[in-house]
Amino acid sequence: MYQKIQQLKELGLNKSQVEHQLAINWKTVDFYWDMTPEEFTERQRKAKNRRKILEPYTDQILQWLMKFPDISSAQIHDWLKEYHGDNYHGKERTVRRYVSNLRKTSNIPKPDKYRQYQAVEELLPGQQAQVDLGQREVMTTTGKRIKLFVFGLVLSHSRYKYVEWLDKPFTAQTFTLFLYRAFEFIGGVPKEIVFDQDRVLAVSENYGDIIHTEEFERFRRNMKFTVYLCRGNDPESKGKIESVVKYAKQNYAAHRVFDNLVLWNEGCIDWLNRTGNASIHATTKKVPAEVFKSEQEYLQPIPTIINKPEDSLTRNVRKDNTVLYLSNRYRVPKGTYYPGREVELKVKDGYLEILDIETKELIIIRKISTKKGVIVPNRVERDYSHKIDELRKQALAMLGKGDKGTCFLDRIKQEKPRYIRDQLQLIIKEAEKYSELIIAQALDYCVQKELWSAVEFRNVLEYLEQLSQDIDAPDIIDADAIPSEYRIKTEVRDIKAYTALYEGS
Repeated sequence: MYQKIQQLKELGLNKSQVEHQLAINWKTVDFYWDMTPEEFTERQRKAKNRRKILEPYTDQILQWLMKFPDISSAQIHDWLKEYHGDNYHGKERTVRRYVSNLRKTSNIPKPDKYRQYQAVEELLPGQQAQVDLGQREVMTTTGKRIKLFVFGLVLSHSRYKYVEWLDKPFTAQTFTLFLYRAFEFIGGVPKEIVFDQDRVLAVSENYGDIIHTEEFERFRRNMKFTVYLCRGNDPESKGKIESVVKYAKQNYAAHRVFDNLVLWNEGCIDWLNRTGNASIHATTKKVPAEVFKSEQEYLQPIPTIINKPEDSLTRNVRKDNTVLYLSNRYRVPKGTYYPGREVELKVKDGYLEILDIETKELIIIRKISTKKGVIVPNRVERDYSHKIDELRKQALAMLGKGDKGTCFLDRIKQEKPRYIRDQLQLIIKEAEKYSELIIAQALDYCVQKELWSAVEFRNVLEYLEQLSQDIDAPDIIDADAIPSEYRIKTEVRDIKAYTALYEGS
């Protein structure tokens, strides 16, 4: 290019003529116009010796390109950030140019895939979200391929995204549960949600009068949003979410190895924070996470009293030993977290109980905060006016002050020393609801079966109370007849035996 410009200059052409003759930018012509051969040679020498910022990663990038020819430069950029963290300082545009050059020099063309989307007009903050489902096959750590199903939600104004994966097809129950989690993630409910036609949502289109599935319609009414249901094969009416689902499948899931669902979804949240919501959007030229800060104020609050998609919810324990619920983070004791750790949440009388998902042991109990976006400490809600000894005396009084009550509380303290305050508070809270006879029967049962847990004590109380109100209850209780939600795994004794045992006979 330098030689061509100098040759045309020697023929007497001016800069504008050279620009049109070579069909190049005028800045290029101006840059080389007065450059001497010596200056050009020195510039070339420096360029050859200059080390490119991505050169240290060339072998790794080439390995990805050869193994996954269809991988995008955006995904390579994300993987470099994921693998090298703060040591990586590349820009997405730099990666795009570098990868394009590597493809040419290494003869690794990218397979062509075409799909057309229609843009829709921009909407006001908090006005609309779009939701869609997708699926993709991925390789597992065992070398097999499995199919994963993806749920995606995007706010139409800020392009802020939420993505979660499932290892089985969606049902109306799991779909509403994922939608509820998406509302928790964004901290509110948009006024309108655009959905595709799907059997988990709609029973029939009914010539424009949409008939929703019963579970989804109940959830929609509780959450107070309107529905726009797209016609079949109409991607242009929900182009934003089509792009998000495609983005999640190609930038996050493509070529990633699947170990288990918990770690996969944890990695997806990290990807959203690192790339999905942190990169400049190609259309708006803005960072979704930054625009979302102002849009969040326009979202409708999540109703605090609703028919939940499930009676109990499961959550992952985060790396900072917190659990997300209704846009707030509830602290759990330090050391609760380990990779893949899940807990069960139960909401009762304005309190949030966090339990181990396998053993059902109470980890912590906290009063539900009415604020949004706060960290609820694991100690500030405790009543410090009561010492442990005072709580024990109060609990013992409600248990009858006998040897069984003393034994029960001593063994709980021995089994769960870190949670003794929460255990005592739960015993007191639950015992206030029941008669002395029911409390005595429940205490006898827990001592006999060695159930040293306030949660088990509460479950037995609930079951015995329900049984006492059943006029057709059998004299002999069949253990198999006990509902699973009471979590009682051992055989239940004859009701008459409780009275005899309590009386010491």
